[in-house]
Amino acid sequence: MNDIRRTLLWVVFSMSLVLLWDGWNKHNGEPSLFSPKPAATKAAPQGAADATGAASVPSNAVPPATAVAAQGATAAAAPPAAPAAAPRAELVTITTDVFAFTFDSNGGDPVKVELLQEVDQNDPSRKVVIFDRSPHRVYLAQTGLIGAPGTAPLPTHLTPMQWVPGPREMAAGSDSLQVRFESADVGGARLVKTYTFKRGSYVVDVKLEVENVSAQPITPQIYFQLVRDGNAPEGESSFYFTFTGPAVYDSVDKFKKIAFKDIDKRAPGEKPDHATSGDTGWVAMVQHYFASAWLLPEHVKREFFTRKVDTNLYAVGMLVPLGTIDAGASKTFDSTLFVGPQEENKLSQLAPGLELVKDYGWFTILAKPLFWLLTQLHAVLGNWGWAIVALVVLLKIAFYPLNAKAYASMAKMKAINPRVMALRERLKDKPQQMQQEMMRIYREEKVNPLGGCLPIFVQMPFFIALYWVLLSSVEMRNAPWILWIHDLSARDPYFILPLLMTASSLLQTWLNPTPPDPVQAKMMWIMPLVFSAMFFVFPAGLVLYWLTNNILSIAQQYMINKRLGVLGK
Repeated sequence: MNDIRRTLLWVVFSMSLVLLWDGWNKHNGEPSLFSPKPAATKAAPQGAADATGAASVPSNAVPPATAVAAQGATAAAAPPAAPAAAPRAELVTITTDVFAFTFDSNGGDPVKVELLQEVDQNDPSRKVVIFDRSPHRVYLAQTGLIGAPGTAPLPTHLTPMQWVPGPREMAAGSDSLQVRFESADVGGARLVKTYTFKRGSYVVDVKLEVENVSAQPITPQIYFQLVRDGNAPEGESSFYFTFTGPAVYDSVDKFKKIAFKDIDKRAPGEKPDHATSGDTGWVAMVQHYFASAWLLPEHVKREFFTRKVDTNLYAVGMLVPLGTIDAGASKTFDSTLFVGPQEENKLSQLAPGLELVKDYGWFTILAKPLFWLLTQLHAVLGNWGWAIVALVVLLKIAFYPLNAKAYASMAKMKAINPRVMALRERLKDKPQQMQQEMMRIYREEKVNPLGGCLPIFVQMPFFIALYWVLLSSVEMRNAPWILWIHDLSARDPYFILPLLMTASSLLQTWLNPTPPDPVQAKMMWIMPLVFSAMFFVFPAGLVLYWLTNNILSIAQQYMINKRLGVLGK
């Protein structure tokens, strides 16, 4: 039995060292042991076969980053496939109470979006930037038209458009602001994009009007896509993982995350591992705390696609057939663009399943009710830090009977530990007899060596789920607790909480029974130090959660040890 426990401890310790080493490598720009940097590949050829028809969407989604850098604040030079005579782009910035939304008149799509109520944690003088087109980041939302095979090209996200002059800032007392872009005749069609912003909202209504100015009917499709590079968000920690990449949701397959590396591996013509068609659903681009998503009306036929656009550049989107538009006629299609923080309660009201962009991993079924309880506690206490403390207290109360059994078992092990140690010393040259005698002592004292482990394993999923709740909740960003903790999503600036966490972990080790094996005993003291080292770079809210759990565990264990008379043995 001791050999099994010792082996498990060595496995846990070894894996901890490997994860720490891997985190250090990633922190210093080295490839990860588990997800090595994919080899650079050439851009996907335009017109390549695709199971969803996404190849019809123009593949030259963005100009090269070098062109962007060369032109500074002006629009990027047109990609090779764009007409050489394309006019100089005009950048139009629209400001509301929550957005600074910058559009490029070439395409009439947003190329930079700042969230004015969210401070960048890496640079407090800046706001959080979601969409961007710069030498360091490509992340865009794009719309356009695709004509029937063999017909003339229609207006796309690369087509020069004219901004219809109007207010650039939401006026005081006004609840909405509209921005309008109009294209010229391209392939017999004109495209008008109208964006409607609402006060206090991260939702933008996007209306597309398609006018057939030719003498023949046209059968266009509208595409909605989000294009992003495969780089992790700036400042993301190397010591814990959060998902960055595309997501697709439909009513049948539900929520599906698609890793960039999986798109890289997909062969031409291979069907993607997500829904490819339906009459409900949405597409999104997800990162830690924030997301963007295209939302369409229910019961409208659509095709979903994900694809590689260029080297380290990926797209997720939808194609919607508009049907036939007769000569001189027009059609209008309404859609919604969400760009903002992953506020779970608000996302669930926008579209079915949209709250799932808040990534809880495998523990969603437990994490969602825990988050609900956390928000209820916050509504009463008015502080996210104290809400965390209160939630841990409630969990400890709920699991008190299980914990009591575990700590009682460990206390009994501590009580018989001197006898076991003497036995090991006396029979150290007779391992088989020693094991038999130890099992006899356990039977006589009615002690289960694993009795302290099993109750803890039962409740671990709940505490891991709470870990993901705290790690994923944007509500923790810039949320203060007390005194020096001004942001529960950032690390403790003075490392006070991690130091207290380390001390509490060592105190717990002292309260536990000393393993008979000297090597195992040393491991019991080394492991808390190794695990505690990671907490020095963890967000303060996570450290507060573990520290509170440790303190309550110590109090319960101390009382049980004292009651059984084994304190200090």
